[in-house]
Amino acid sequence: MRELIETVDAWEAEGVAFGRAVVVRTFGSAPRPAGAVMLAAADGRLAGSVSGGCVEGAAFEQIEAARASARARVIRYGISDEQAWDVGLACGGTIDVLVEPRVRAEIIAAARDAGVCVAIPLPGDAPPAEFGPVAPGPGEAPPAVVVVGTDGSLTGSLGSAVADSQLRTAALTALDRGESATVQIEGQQVFLEAYPVKPRLVVVGAVEVARFLVRFARELGYETIVIDGRAAFATPARFPDVDRLIVGWPDEVAEAIGLGPRDAVAVLTHDVKFDEPAIVEALQRGCRYVGAVGSRKTQGDRRERLRVAGLTDPELDRLRGPVGLDLGGRAPAETALAIMAEIIAERRGGTGRPMRERIQA
Repeated sequence: MRELIETVDAWEAEGVAFGRAVVVRTFGSAPRPAGAVMLAAADGRLAGSVSGGCVEGAAFEQIEAARASARARVIRYGISDEQAWDVGLACGGTIDVLVEPRVRAEIIAAARDAGVCVAIPLPGDAPPAEFGPVAPGPGEAPPAVVVVGTDGSLTGSLGSAVADSQLRTAALTALDRGESATVQIEGQQVFLEAYPVKPRLVVVGAVEVARFLVRFARELGYETIVIDGRAAFATPARFPDVDRLIVGWPDEVAEAIGLGPRDAVAVLTHDVKFDEPAIVEALQRGCRYVGAVGSRKTQGDRRERLRVAGLTDPELDRLRGPVGLDLGGRAPAETALAIMAEIIAERRGGTGRPMRERIQA
């Protein structure tokens, strides 16, 4: 929805009514992920996509029907390999799509903000979580939603303390992973539409690798910060894409930037007096990813010094070093790509193994 907020603003300003379709679950190699949205206005205009073109026409008709009946329903679409090929996709898949007669105010507010998960109870006749053919039901009036914040606060309720506790846990997981999903809570299917705070990459050391790393991270939706004590290196001319450039010591600015669990930290300076205080701060503050450059011998010597500095073995086990996945490259851009690949693998729960091995497994 975030990418469609300008369209929402324009249509609302024009007084045009519109509904939406949103992917709530996928099976196989579906063309769009859960959370993909298509809007359809009463005057026939479309915005967004739920399938890359395969079922947009059918989804438009269902949105029109939902607007006429004021009922929401979930429809399962199977996208054949032939249809996928026609729209330039490699293979087909199956998607469950929630069709709603209007876009709720809570969704629009969440799309403007960050750090919010909107929990939408799906109609009682929604297709089951397990894949299989199913005839669409008649739908029902859109139920009330529950809004969950990053602090675990709930606005609204699923009806019981147990259900709300399960919802809180599932919603915080969805926000942490940055992915929308459908979950089962107390026998009810609930779509968790996640609007997470941007993940953040903190790079310690304004070296050549850092320049490429910042560029890759920005393209992947990360907020970026570069910290270096050397003013000659940490310049806007060298880092035109960075969100924030700080000249200083990382352990001294950690509090000011709110360094914490949502951050990935890449320590790149090769300077003990600069690197190791940064590693200590990042690990003790629970940063989700902490990686540092250096050979295996350097890493071994570093671990001993970090133990003396007060880090525990469980904390040290979280340190990625040598930093990055083994891609075989040595150029600065290749090293940056290896680091970014490891950061993504950690965030998404990837193994870092070739996809063919994952498929065979």
